[in-house]
Amino acid sequence: MNQIEPGVQYNYVYDEDEYMIQEEEWDRDLLLDPAWEKQQRKTFTAWCNSHLRKAGTQIENIEEDFRNGLKLMLLLEVISGERLPKPDRGKMRFHKIANVNKALDYIASKGVKLVSIGAEEIVDGNVKMTLGMIWTIILRFAIQDISVEGLLLWCQRKTAPYRNVNIQNFHTSWKDGLGLCALIHRHRPDLIDYSKLNKDDPIGNINLAMEIAEKHLDIPKMLDAEDIVNTPKPDERAIMTYVSCFYHAFAGAEQAETAANRICKVLAVNQENERLMEEYERLASELLEWIRRTIPWLENRTPEKTMQAMQKKLEDFRDYRRKHKPPKVQEKCQLEINFNTLQTKLRISNRPAFMPSEGKMVSDIAGAWQRLEQAEKGYEEWLLNEIRRLERLEHLAEKFRQKASTHETWAYGKEQILLQKDYESASLTEVRALLRKHEAFESDLAAHQDRVEQIAAIAQELNELDYHDAVNVNDRCQKICDQWDRLGTLTQKRREALERMEKLLETIDQLHLEFAKRAAPFNNWMEGAMEDLQDMFIVHSIEEIQSLITAHEQFKATLPEADGERQSIMAIQNEVEKVIQSYNIRISSSNPYSTVTMDELRTKWDKVKQLVPIRDQSLQEELARQHANERLRRQFAAQANAIGPWIQNKMEEIARSSIQITGALEDQMNQLKQYEHNIINYKNNIDKLEGDHQLIQEALVFDNKHTNYTMEHIRVGWELLLTTIARTINEVETQILTRDAKGITQEQMNEFRASFNHFDRRKNGLMDHEDFRACLISMGYDLGEAEFARIMTLVDPNGQGTVTFQSFIDFMTRETADTDTAEQVIASFRILASDKPYILAEELRRELPPDQAQYCIKRMPAYSGPGSVPGALDYAAFSSALYGESDL
Repeated sequence: MNQIEPGVQYNYVYDEDEYMIQEEEWDRDLLLDPAWEKQQRKTFTAWCNSHLRKAGTQIENIEEDFRNGLKLMLLLEVISGERLPKPDRGKMRFHKIANVNKALDYIASKGVKLVSIGAEEIVDGNVKMTLGMIWTIILRFAIQDISVEGLLLWCQRKTAPYRNVNIQNFHTSWKDGLGLCALIHRHRPDLIDYSKLNKDDPIGNINLAMEIAEKHLDIPKMLDAEDIVNTPKPDERAIMTYVSCFYHAFAGAEQAETAANRICKVLAVNQENERLMEEYERLASELLEWIRRTIPWLENRTPEKTMQAMQKKLEDFRDYRRKHKPPKVQEKCQLEINFNTLQTKLRISNRPAFMPSEGKMVSDIAGAWQRLEQAEKGYEEWLLNEIRRLERLEHLAEKFRQKASTHETWAYGKEQILLQKDYESASLTEVRALLRKHEAFESDLAAHQDRVEQIAAIAQELNELDYHDAVNVNDRCQKICDQWDRLGTLTQKRREALERMEKLLETIDQLHLEFAKRAAPFNNWMEGAMEDLQDMFIVHSIEEIQSLITAHEQFKATLPEADGERQSIMAIQNEVEKVIQSYNIRISSSNPYSTVTMDELRTKWDKVKQLVPIRDQSLQEELARQHANERLRRQFAAQANAIGPWIQNKMEEIARSSIQITGALEDQMNQLKQYEHNIINYKNNIDKLEGDHQLIQEALVFDNKHTNYTMEHIRVGWELLLTTIARTINEVETQILTRDAKGITQEQMNEFRASFNHFDRRKNGLMDHEDFRACLISMGYDLGEAEFARIMTLVDPNGQGTVTFQSFIDFMTRETADTDTAEQVIASFRILASDKPYILAEELRRELPPDQAQYCIKRMPAYSGPGSVPGALDYAAFSSALYGESDL
């Protein structure tokens, strides 16, 4: 059988006054229909017992048990909750009449007219008058609070959706039993399967309803199914009395359910808010702890001694930028979103704003993040500068070692030569030769002065740059300088000795002298050329390497001239040998004035010619490397010049979207989600640019003239773009949440946005105070100075001079929406507590879900007011705490 049948019409209207007219209904001729009398007797007896059993008694015979008036007075006390006058305990007739009169007087005091019903009839056991009196009591205490017509309307409304049920009266409409089953199923569908009922089995339907009502609803069986079915028109009063029991049973349950639902709603909101607060505190603590651990690492400026160690630090920093920091950026953004969402929910639910623990405000996190960014920027600059410093140190150290080795090779044995006394037994020619040789040595010594000064200067620079092996460098440099001072002293002493001997000797070989004078500078030039050809070089651009190549080409252009000088020097030596041979001079052909030999000149010249192509190759390789670096610069610049404007365009699109959209918030949300999707898909371009940036850094390229964008600019722009789209989406979600929670329609939201955009004259998402005043006036607000000042404290509490769109929406929703209040929650608790000023734990467990009941029991303070009992809880203080500052 189908249960629901829509569209039932109510046609019958009861006249309530007809049930209060005693003379027409209860005459003394005992004309009451016997069937009706039987139904009323049973129904009224069961109804009276349902109340008397609360006092531990009952009646068996309705006309006999009320004759002495005692149980009648007790019945009235039970159903009214009031005390009647003390009854007379005598057994005489006048005692009984006095007791019945006390009961009838009490009924009359409640505004009920008792027509034709006297105490004597009741004492005499008049069935008709007794039933009439009980009916009067039922009307007053069981039906009057809803009225007869109201009871009928309640039955019609509750059974309207059920097929085959059409309640138009309190007699024939109930004969098939479906009306009673429908009332039970409507309120307790778990007790009866309405679909299995059969309209053709009225007795089964009525008995089923009465059995379920007696067992589960505490409604006694007041009627016989056979009497209802077999009577053409069942007694209205009996059925009305029985049906009113259903109304009272279900009305109280509905009221308690409504109160419980309100409390559940309020507690669910409060539990969710507390969960969000705890989640915010946890995330904030974790993020701040990570920042606290990371900043000291970034602020550590202890330099390493080797390039490899500094490269390891740079790689660790790259891992931090690529792997460790991006998740924390997302966490920071999510934390701000969670904080804004929580504050919005608290504001919507009329709760006080959330104040995080000390040091965990969003501003505190932003400040800590800013310190992290500053430390990070300084750390990267320090790393790059330190790498450059170590690179220069290695270059200078190698240059020092080369020049020191060259000088030490040259100076080796010079002190022993200067200490020789060979001139004492030499001939005049030999002395002159020694003198000239010594002059050549002095020339050579002077030529080496620059090299010694360079060695000292390089050592000084290594000390200034804090070279890790500066101790050994200083020791070696000191030895060279000490030796140089000794050479200078010894040279001066030998010259003085030779000059004394020169006065005694006259012969000198001019050719040897000329050879020595020309060979020594040439030899020094070749040594310098070899040093230059083997000198290490560091360049950072094509222009710098081209400059070195040009200088090398200029050097090669001087080689023919140098070769001519070499041949001239060789010609001098050939002339010496020719003269010695021609004149048969018995002296060695070796030049006494110079330590430079022809073999040495040839060897060094050959070495110079070997080093020239090697130098060519090195310069060309470096040129190729610089071209490769230039390609990396151009590749990076091409991507950066595309990504940078793309990020800027997306930022402008998001800004326009948040200001210009006038459609549904869901449409705006979809558009922003599409923006977010496009941004996420664009991440591959950022990753590719990061890869190119890493190649550039690995190639030690530190500048790029082809773009104004650095990787840091791109990273900051990208992180700002992610944060902006997330914040914008969160703002729209907040508006949707505000709209739905406050019952604001989409048209109202569009009207609010249109008004805001119209008066946002700068189109920057802000209104100044005068624009906001004009906006309110345009929307119908009559503003005085005091009222406008009050409103400004709500929308601009910090006195910034501007009003944001979110503040504008919050103000408008407060003006148009209704919210739960502490008074409403207190009223709901009072219903659950049966009007007591306190509530017990078992009452909370009975009416609320287990988790919310336990939540109340845990946080609700003990009640200490009047009438307190053990275990009493103060629901009024608890409800007030939900909407104000409290430790609960």
